[in-house]
Amino acid sequence: MKWLPTLFAAEAIPSAMITFVALLMFLQLGVGWERSTLFCALLTLPWMMKSWVRSSLRRWGHFVWQLRLAEVLTFLSLVALAFSFTARTDRLLWVFLSLFVLCLCTAWHELVARMYYEQRLRRPQQRFYSGQKMFFTQSGVVLTYGVMIVVVGSLEVFFHHRSHAITESWSTAVYLLAGVYLCLLLWNLVSLSHSSSPVEGGVAVNETNLSPLPNRGGVWGGAFSLFILLLPQALLFHARVLYLFASQSEGGLGCSLQWIGLAQGTVGVIAFSAGLIWGYQMLRRQRASIDVSCPQLFKFVIPLGLSPLVYWLMTQYPPANLFWLCVATGTAQFCFGFGLNGCSLFLRHLFGERYAGTINYLFVPLISLVMLPAMAASGWLVARLGFEQFFTLNALLALPAWLAGYIGWTNIASHPSHQFPSLP
Repeated sequence: MKWLPTLFAAEAIPSAMITFVALLMFLQLGVGWERSTLFCALLTLPWMMKSWVRSSLRRWGHFVWQLRLAEVLTFLSLVALAFSFTARTDRLLWVFLSLFVLCLCTAWHELVARMYYEQRLRRPQQRFYSGQKMFFTQSGVVLTYGVMIVVVGSLEVFFHHRSHAITESWSTAVYLLAGVYLCLLLWNLVSLSHSSSPVEGGVAVNETNLSPLPNRGGVWGGAFSLFILLLPQALLFHARVLYLFASQSEGGLGCSLQWIGLAQGTVGVIAFSAGLIWGYQMLRRQRASIDVSCPQLFKFVIPLGLSPLVYWLMTQYPPANLFWLCVATGTAQFCFGFGLNGCSLFLRHLFGERYAGTINYLFVPLISLVMLPAMAASGWLVARLGFEQFFTLNALLALPAWLAGYIGWTNIASHPSHQFPSLP
């Protein structure tokens, strides 16, 4: 499986750029909290369009050529992004447009990569390689959100005597990341097979493999339950970085980029991945969702509401050093990753087998959609409430989130005739 590590690392790098790094870019370009979180939320719009283009990409076929074209365009988008930081006029506009095109390419690559993966491997093999897939995906996130941010912070120290130290540092770091991506692209050019038929016992992907979509009322009801369930985490998603980045006079911790890269981009990502994998393994042992009891469901639902409590505690007892900052961010991210697995029951109720092999549900279109409003509004709320009151409100929202989880589960359990596919 020479293609597996580089295929999913090539997907993770631009995804992490959009999901995590873009906020720091906007903040360091002098964009306010309200506009920064709004821009970052708008960047996720291409992920929400995946359900509309999935069938067209599948009918088009030629997965290897689609992957290669998507990766070439992704590389060019990274180069354009690096160049945008040195633009003399409309710098913010060019950065935003480059990131948006990058997200379009990433959504395309993610869809086709999954089709290629499912075509090449049958279900037992997908289960065998799921751990490696997760490892290489999250390694790409650590490289982008952890190592790259540390590099940017170090370059800002090195270029501190220059008038454009911040923009030059970001431009240099993105160019370096584009070089890494180019290596992945070149490896995928020779490692991806042109075979149009399933190999190694794979199962061809076609329209008949998809489960029928539920009725519109079921989708809206499930979407509303997920919106309330994920509301604490959606509000926290960008606010946690604002809290780390904001100066102490603004109520934040005033962390350097190096600290943010280590605490949030490295330790936080590893803890998030550990929580995802642990919860995923628990779900795999429950072969059908009708076997999951309400107390078992709440093993996932309750941790989703605990992360904001960690950040509220940080406002009361600020971490004294990097170690305690890593402990706090790691704890919050572990709860997020572990609890996110609770969304799988709702998704399987709504979409059947479509997301059965998904590990990280953040990039599922419905999940992105229900989280977008709160993510966009989080900067505006922080600016008006302050961090302490914002995290207090955020922690209290765990109560309706748990209630939504219970009501959503009750709705699922009231349809015993619906048979759910087992996790791969």
